[in-house]
Amino acid sequence: MVNSSSVSRKLDRIDRRILQTLQQDGRISYVDLADKVGLSTSPCLERVKRLEREGYIRGYSALLDPERLGASMLVFVEISLNYTSGTVFEDFRKAVQRWPEILECHLVTGDFDYLIKLRTRDVSSYRQLLGDILHTLPGVRDSRTLVAMETVRETSELVVQVNPGQAL
Repeated sequence: MVNSSSVSRKLDRIDRRILQTLQQDGRISYVDLADKVGLSTSPCLERVKRLEREGYIRGYSALLDPERLGASMLVFVEISLNYTSGTVFEDFRKAVQRWPEILECHLVTGDFDYLIKLRTRDVSSYRQLLGDILHTLPGVRDSRTLVAMETVRETSELVVQVNPGQAL
């Protein structure tokens, strides 16, 4: 668990360079990471462990190719809920967690309540998924599907400014 005093602690330039480098290459060796940020290996490792402990680094993962894995169709779904119970949002949040095809789900402002991002094989498999998942989620009044025709940019990297005072 992240304590609030850890989160409010300011990151220095080296911490930020560590985060930036790990975000670009999570498999970099500690020796190479230390070299890139100007530290020896032990202090670098200590900083990485502290950044993990404090919650700045939530985990490490591999980026997989959706095309090669049969999930080339990227779909966004706008979900509107019926407000028939006081627990509709909580019930919906819990139900979404059960479906691994749902990559992201965000409560949003605007004309609908949630925006879901998912990947599937093709239109036929999405149609099946729509019936199996989206229309069985609790409280769903309406949904609207948007199919991505082309992905121009997709990243999970956050902007980490090495010198926080400078403009982007």
